[in-house]
Amino acid sequence: MSALLEVSDLVKYFPVHGGFFQRKVADVKAVDGISFSIKAGEVLGLVGESGCGKTTTGRLLLRLIEPTRGQIKFDGRDVLAMRPRELKAARAEMQIVFQDPYASLDPRLPISEIVGEGLSNHGMKNRRQREEAVAEILEKVGLRRFYVNRYPHEFSGGQRQRIGLARALVLRPKFVVADEPVSALDVSIQSQVLNLMAELKAEFGLTYLFISHNLGVVQHVSDRVAVMYLGKIVELADSEDLYRSPQHPYTQALLSAVPSPNRHEPPLESKAAGHWAACHFA
Repeated sequence: MSALLEVSDLVKYFPVHGGFFQRKVADVKAVDGISFSIKAGEVLGLVGESGCGKTTTGRLLLRLIEPTRGQIKFDGRDVLAMRPRELKAARAEMQIVFQDPYASLDPRLPISEIVGEGLSNHGMKNRRQREEAVAEILEKVGLRRFYVNRYPHEFSGGQRQRIGLARALVLRPKFVVADEPVSALDVSIQSQVLNLMAELKAEFGLTYLFISHNLGVVQHVSDRVAVMYLGKIVELADSEDLYRSPQHPYTQALLSAVPSPNRHEPPLESKAAGHWAACHFA
């Protein structure tokens, strides 16, 4: 299976300014020379502690922020060489689900406009067609058609995350960056959203970059897992192999920190981790 996304030596440094004249005195190396690829139809899990560069990586892939250097190829095309018109067209195929399901939705707009904005931006000017497409994708993510006239504050956290999914999927993308898509939700709602993402993956043939710090979730939703530490990918392996036999000391430390209700059992074989076995990313 060919690679849908290829990343080579991707770097993002943020300048640190100090002193009376606020000159640049250092760099924060958020992403420091990472390389990986994602095959079409694959789920690549990206794990690591807070501040290691996971979210920055996801946003770099879509050029929501510009990299310091590196190369990103999507479906054989150089993303960093794209002009604004080309990039706009490519973004119909590359979407993101943000971590906070409330802050990522404009509280001043009804759901019909939030979800339909991408359709309008990409050429669907007929309002009736746009409203029908929005209503259809809302049903796909488990929401009722008549919700289109409601506002974000009228929904629960799980419903808002479904709206975020609908907004990402309404353009029928090939690739979705899921940035901590369930971390702000209750455990029972997390499983619902994860199962929904699995169903949508199968239905639309999606490819995911699944960013999370929840190792139990990542184990069961990912085909492969990349472990990130201080801006670098320190280990990349098949999910089963990585959890059974981690090679890097940092990966070993991460897995050893997963709580287990039975101290005689390996952490990731616990019943708590088994809760996620219902999420089948085929």
